[in-house]
Amino acid sequence: MTSVYEETYARSLGDPAGFWAAAAEDLYWDRRWDRVFDDSRPPYYRWFTGGMLNTCYNALDLHVDRGRGKQRALVYDSPVTDTIRVFTYAELRDAVARLAGALRRQGIAQGDRVIIYMPMVPEAVMAMLACARIGAVHSVVFGGFAPNELAKRIDDARPRLILSASCGIEPGRVVAYKPLLDGAIELSRHKPERCVILQRSQAVAPLAKGRDLDWNDFTAGAEAVECVSVAATDPLYILYTSGTTGIPKGVVRDNGGHAVALKWSMTGVYGMGAGETYWAASDIGWVVGHSYIVYAPLLKGCTTILYEGKPVGTPDPGAFWRVIAEHGVNALFTAPTAFRAIKKEDPAGAHMAKHDLTAFRTLFLAGERCDPDTLLWARERLRVPVIDHWWQTETGWAIAANCVGLGMLPVKPGSPTKPTPGYDVRVLDEANREVAPGTIGSIAIRLPMPPGCLPTLWNNDAGYETSYLAKHPGFYLTGDAGYRDEDGYFYIMSRVDDIINVAGHRLSTGAMEEVLAAHPDVAECAVVGVADEIKGEVPVGFVVTKAGVTRGEAEIVRELVEKVRATIGPVAAFKTAAVVKRLPKTRSGKILRGTMKKIAEGTEYTLPATIDDPAILTEITESLKTLGYPRRSP
Repeated sequence: MTSVYEETYARSLGDPAGFWAAAAEDLYWDRRWDRVFDDSRPPYYRWFTGGMLNTCYNALDLHVDRGRGKQRALVYDSPVTDTIRVFTYAELRDAVARLAGALRRQGIAQGDRVIIYMPMVPEAVMAMLACARIGAVHSVVFGGFAPNELAKRIDDARPRLILSASCGIEPGRVVAYKPLLDGAIELSRHKPERCVILQRSQAVAPLAKGRDLDWNDFTAGAEAVECVSVAATDPLYILYTSGTTGIPKGVVRDNGGHAVALKWSMTGVYGMGAGETYWAASDIGWVVGHSYIVYAPLLKGCTTILYEGKPVGTPDPGAFWRVIAEHGVNALFTAPTAFRAIKKEDPAGAHMAKHDLTAFRTLFLAGERCDPDTLLWARERLRVPVIDHWWQTETGWAIAANCVGLGMLPVKPGSPTKPTPGYDVRVLDEANREVAPGTIGSIAIRLPMPPGCLPTLWNNDAGYETSYLAKHPGFYLTGDAGYRDEDGYFYIMSRVDDIINVAGHRLSTGAMEEVLAAHPDVAECAVVGVADEIKGEVPVGFVVTKAGVTRGEAEIVRELVEKVRATIGPVAAFKTAAVVKRLPKTRSGKILRGTMKKIAEGTEYTLPATIDDPAILTEITESLKTLGYPRRSP
């Protein structure tokens, strides 16, 4: 007997236009589309061409107009400031409409870019929706990024205005944002016309005369404005993701396909209904925050949680359970990193027993590979289904998942289960041929991609083709390696390039190597991602100093760590580096990063046939021992 998932998946590939047209009926359209799927300019496929709508209207106004304005829309829970604020759909709609009016009063119009560089506060969510309301294109930059990284995004997006805050708050410390913002604008070639600063009492920032505006002054007396109808193919936002060269790639998300796919996913993937409470414990600076803190839950009519805190330390490893119990959370989406941290501090799950979790029914994990131990521990302690699923910034929603709304399939720990409806996922070899089950290869998605996925990169069609379409003609390159088993379950094993995943944050080791190489004492270097029990992966650096350098190694390493922190940001979690005499290389000069990674993780490796000098690996092993590697992999 065919399962609901199998029937739905087959329909999505056999008749994609019919499948997604039916899903699109769940939205309010100002003008219906001319074509569901437009393949007139391959490989730049578009969905719902000719259609007109507004994402903010579908996320807020529609629910108010249908009589659900008093329902909770957004719950802001901030243990770091001891604050809880609740906004109904009517209250959030009104606040967003006034903020949109303030943007328009500053001359922001449809198509203009606005960078949002803010902590996890309600105003940040309102800023995203306010941009969507008037057709402006928002680009949220994670508040932990250093000036250099923010400057790159300013130069690429060329925003007319930047919305920011005086500070972010971490457990035990306040992070001043304004100096970082000022530094980024000084570094950038493009200069925004205005910066608007939300002053927080923990650190009030000085304002630059003539450029900066206080948030309260900016919004005071602003007229509430209605939603602007935009084309389904118009951009909703730009979200930058790390590139292998260290240059960020601006992933573009359209309005129509994005809204259709995300609203469908809330039911199909997550099994959520309108009026229920959904919590994505991420940051709005990342794609999970865009898709599943802001847009998807509100499009579906759910209550969404905005959490300014950590899984542990705010104040203890029971933080997540308090939030779930206090706000009646039905489903939680977080990274395996969070659960590894909780497991480390509360292995018996004692803190879970202190809270009423009867409303909680599903845990979703994504953002990095979920090790089976973590999944099984969470399932045993919580006694609810634990769903591993896999997706990327570029896709915006799950590529593979155990679709709760379509009837759960048996769970195989270590696998995100099967492809989500709309995705034709294959495992390919270097010759673009599909490999046999159980064989590791490059995981690719057959074109066209479903709605919601990136149509291109911001002002960079050539980069889109080079980065994603060139390696496997006719397919989108995910950049992940893995295999499919005999039952059709996928297993995601590693990246095929040098992007590493630190606590769910995709970061480029190449960018870190550029920072290390710029140090005056460093002749050459390498950075590899090493498995870590808490963060999934952490970067470990290897540097060879220039001849004649006599300074202490500890001092050099300290400077390198500080330099990466200042250039890329604390999110890189770069804390470890070894000064070595030489790096292992092939005879052609290629550094054997993969072999170094295996040594650090304590896994078996085959001596590369092309290695220049095998004795170097012994030296690398000894250097890693002094740093405490290998450690037990998660």
